[in-house]
Amino acid sequence: MSRLGNHAAFAVALISRNVKQSFALRGAFWLSASFMLLNNVLFFTLWWILMARFEHVRGWRLSDVMCLYGISAGGFGCAVILAGGVRDLARKVHDGGLDAWLTQPKSVLMQAVASQTNPSGWGDMASSVLLLSWSGAVELSTLPFLLIGLGCAAVTFIASGVVVHSLAFWLGRTDPLSRALWDFTVTFSVYPPSLFGPWLKLFLFTILPAGLVSYLPVELLKRPSLITLASSVLGTASYAAFAAWFFARGLRRYESGNRFSVQG
Repeated sequence: MSRLGNHAAFAVALISRNVKQSFALRGAFWLSASFMLLNNVLFFTLWWILMARFEHVRGWRLSDVMCLYGISAGGFGCAVILAGGVRDLARKVHDGGLDAWLTQPKSVLMQAVASQTNPSGWGDMASSVLLLSWSGAVELSTLPFLLIGLGCAAVTFIASGVVVHSLAFWLGRTDPLSRALWDFTVTFSVYPPSLFGPWLKLFLFTILPAGLVSYLPVELLKRPSLITLASSVLGTASYAAFAAWFFARGLRRYESGNRFSVQG
């Protein structure tokens, strides 16, 4: 219990540092967050125009797509704010960037993913608040389910990033491939699942877990039930555990780079 408490306190300290770091350069913060908010609004405008012409797309109405995009944007924003280092994890593996953390008693994975923060995530968070509030699905009774869904989305985004970037342990320099696979997860998470066939849906609940990122959380928000809640939480926990195991297996193969330094 003491060890678990130490890890929890360390995680809180890292999160606190990342949040403070994201506000450190105010000019860069506001510029990055504003551009991301504008990017999300422009992208969603395409859905708005489509839904104005067609009442629904395979059963998905505008309010449903708002929830889908809002949860995906909120989960991704939270992920890159708290664990922005996951975007460069493959490069760290290939270039020996994990060496400094191997000497530390804390989790290498936790330190690696929390080593950076991305201020653009706040633009995603703002987009999430706007879209979810406009959807009309958020009420006092559904707020707990929304928070659980956003938490599951953030954890799954981080875990999927860890999985695809851990390929570098076996394949060498995989930065472009790993980022592309992570971007695919983000892209598929903002499209209604009814657009995809059964085999692609299976792929999106396993290899690229877009289903865990947004499909289940939307179902939990719109039609909350114990089955959906258990599926979302257990699915997220299982995928996160797999990501931690996959990284740990790769870490055993890790060959340090030529530069070795110790961080205080």
